[in-house]
Amino acid sequence: MLAVQLLIVFVVLIGVAAVSLAQSNARFRDTEGKRALAIAERLAATSGVRAVAAPGGRLRFIGQAQSVIESDRIYSDSTYVKIAIRDRRIIASTDPLPVTSVVRLQETEAFQGRGWVGRDEVTGAALAMAPIINETTRETDGVVAVGRQYPSLLANLEMALPNLLTYLGIASLLGVAGSLLLARTVKRQTLGLEPREITGLVEQREALLHGIKEGVLAVDLERRITMVNDEAAHLVGIPLASAGRALPEVDLTGRLVEIFDGPEPATDRILPLHGRVLTLNRMPVRSHGRHIGWVATFRDRTELLELQRELDLTRNTTDTLRAQAHEFSNRMHIVSGLISLGEYEEVLRYIQQVAADQTELTAGVTARVADPAVAALLIAKSSQAAERGVTFVIEPGSLLPKLDERLATDTSTVLGNLVDNALDAAAGSPDPYVVVEVVLKGDAVRILVRDSGPGVDSAMQHRVFTHGFSTKDTEAGDDHGIGLALVRVICRKRGGDVTVHNDDGAVFVATLPMRVPVVRS
Repeated sequence: MLAVQLLIVFVVLIGVAAVSLAQSNARFRDTEGKRALAIAERLAATSGVRAVAAPGGRLRFIGQAQSVIESDRIYSDSTYVKIAIRDRRIIASTDPLPVTSVVRLQETEAFQGRGWVGRDEVTGAALAMAPIINETTRETDGVVAVGRQYPSLLANLEMALPNLLTYLGIASLLGVAGSLLLARTVKRQTLGLEPREITGLVEQREALLHGIKEGVLAVDLERRITMVNDEAAHLVGIPLASAGRALPEVDLTGRLVEIFDGPEPATDRILPLHGRVLTLNRMPVRSHGRHIGWVATFRDRTELLELQRELDLTRNTTDTLRAQAHEFSNRMHIVSGLISLGEYEEVLRYIQQVAADQTELTAGVTARVADPAVAALLIAKSSQAAERGVTFVIEPGSLLPKLDERLATDTSTVLGNLVDNALDAAAGSPDPYVVVEVVLKGDAVRILVRDSGPGVDSAMQHRVFTHGFSTKDTEAGDDHGIGLALVRVICRKRGGDVTVHNDDGAVFVATLPMRVPVVRS
């Protein structure tokens, strides 16, 4: 910083010196030019000069004119004085003229009868010319030229030195004051850091942002990208060298523009994008209380989603086995009791009835649902509903063919979570029931789950699919608020969605397209 201040002062001093010398030179040219013109006009008005310039007067009055101009040159301290006739030939000069050749003055407006001030084309001296007017014809017979040589740079510097020292002193004070003020302002704005320290901080920030495994994307109010790190470019599918470009230019899907749709913060929003499931956090950026942009961070939760899906299937299987074990235990107790009472025929009828009911349930489900994974899930949920005293109804309109493995897994996850949510809601109603419809419509699986519970408050319907939101009483560490959020993530990842409305209870409708949309980055 000190070197910069000294450089500023040095530049200011050089500038002041150059301006001062230029002004001094300009003043000299103006003053000397006027003085030379006054001398030339005075000589042009003398009788001896007029006589020698008049036609036929060169031979008669040359000696007199030569004496006049020489004495005037000495008296005025001019460099040279010359007399030229109308054709610009020099006929008298204080400088020696060559004998064998004709010397002419440079062409100027003085030969048209007007005084002229300028520079000598040969020597560069200050040159003034005054016309010699014939008293009889009032025409221009010739001109008188007076030249005054410019001083050297050193002489000019000596003449300007008093003013120059004053200017340099003032400039030094202004330069030092300005550099100190500039340094103080820069220090305050940079928190007292030196340029090297600022450069180091910027380099560290760049290394940190590009080294972390969390995507960071910053935009201004015009949706221009101000910063993007490697992970963000990879996750959202935009070029790494996108800084300075408008977001719509690099994001052909239009999904990223929707992220920055308001000044409020957003926490843990789910964003299915390019075959991944991202968790988004958005924070507004403010400077001096003014909103200037946003910063969004992205975390890839695709692997966690897969793990959650597997855990959900495992939980469903465990719950099914537990319900079936409980139901089997109850039936065994009944059979044991009947045998103890000696009711052997009743035991036989009971076993036949249980087998018939199970066969009827299995046949009723498999007749409508050809996919084994979904059919097994419906049978298991039926057992769970029976255990909890909830009537479980599969709509007659349900019709589902065998699905590919991926779609069957997604359908089972969505259906299992919606049914579990419905069983919890219906369990407290006077006449609890859950109605399920699974059907393939067009190129998408449509799942409808209706329950007899209290429904979902209209003010909360847009929040029930938010991660962590639950209408149940929760304690730290439980898993409420995950199921419906997972349902929406899976549906949207496949290009579908899930909605909820009330109709004598909550009605959830989920749509799962058979083909996952492929978005090119």
